[in-house]
Amino acid sequence: MAGIELKKIYKGFTVDNRPLPVLKGVSLEIPENKITVLLGQSGCGKTTLLRIVGGLEKEDSGEICFHVPHKTAFVFQEPRLMPWLSVRGNITFGLKKKEIDPEAIKEIIQTVGLTGFEKALPAQLSGGMQHRTAIARALAYNPSFIMMDEPFAALDYFTREQMQQELLRVQKDQNASILFVTHSLDEALILADRIAVLRDGIISAVLDIPQDKTDRDLLSSEMIRLRKEVLSELHLDTVGSSS
Repeated sequence: MAGIELKKIYKGFTVDNRPLPVLKGVSLEIPENKITVLLGQSGCGKTTLLRIVGGLEKEDSGEICFHVPHKTAFVFQEPRLMPWLSVRGNITFGLKKKEIDPEAIKEIIQTVGLTGFEKALPAQLSGGMQHRTAIARALAYNPSFIMMDEPFAALDYFTREQMQQELLRVQKDQNASILFVTHSLDEALILADRIAVLRDGIISAVLDIPQDKTDRDLLSSEMIRLRKEVLSELHLDTVGSSS
């Protein structure tokens, strides 16, 4: 079922008094309770589209239809934590006192692997732990739809791989709908139920991946086939080009 439907979204900016079209009629169905990955090269408009869906930017024209009740949260590329607040303080930041369920917060902290660090300040955390805190803050809002803008891009390979697995576990536990932006093909193939390829301001292809995300082998014949298909859509001809 399509939880969110984008219909012919157009968006442009003015640079040096000249119009710069960014999105040129983007249409996309974002299924409910799945991870949809928006994939494209840097500068193709992925973040602009994500911000429009999240209400942080206004489209010039087009329509966004939410077919199910939704409560949204946003995870940015940087953790954007309050340096004077503890892990728990950052997670509950923005919630009203009556909205804070201590047991639910405890469970979220456990889910993202931060048990024992509740009182730690951001400066005392590793980069991966800071990103976990940001994800926990989004979950504490109890969203049905989470938007993520390359949240692992600044992490080293090993931390990024760990965070990808954490995200898969969290999404399965919370049954949330996620729109995830990346320019990494490997990351898309690991996380996605659906990959939407953004090129030249439009969605050039949508690929559904039925394979279980807990047992994906990027070297399997099916993953290699999907990789080649996406690279072809991106007009890249090197199978190893994944970032």
